[in-house]
Amino acid sequence: MKKQKIYLDTSVISHLDATDTPDRMEDTLRLWRQIQEGKHIVVLSDIVFDELAECLEPKKSYLAAFLQQIQYERTESNNDTVALASKFIDFGILREKSFDDCRHIAAALLAGCDLIVSWNFKHIVNTKTIKGTKVITTMEGFKDVIICSPTMIIEGSLEDE
Repeated sequence: MKKQKIYLDTSVISHLDATDTPDRMEDTLRLWRQIQEGKHIVVLSDIVFDELAECLEPKKSYLAAFLQQIQYERTESNNDTVALASKFIDFGILREKSFDDCRHIAAALLAGCDLIVSWNFKHIVNTKTIKGTKVITTMEGFKDVIICSPTMIIEGSLEDE
């Protein structure tokens, strides 16, 4: 089976150290083990690194150590990312205050990812954003992308996609 190219947003990496949500943290750690085993191709954007830089110590260093444990492709935001992210606002999929979430989705689409993985149910992993992303990918000629939580991957519900 072909490895899936997955975009991890900041919420996933942040949940590697989220003792206040132990179930999510455990699922994130299980996904991390799959990544370490080479089961997925991981893409991270400069947006993720910028957001992680805002974490306080010692969490910032703890998460940085996790990132050193895996291989990943890094993608950089540019004018195309901003233009594509703006379409999510223009179409009413998300609001201006969620522009960074739009940038995450745009970065994943431009990087050709198969999956966008997030714990952000308010702005990313929800029906409105999933349907809106399908509209944008169809209109703009991008391949379809699946938006999901880490739990969906580790439980194997996406293996046959």
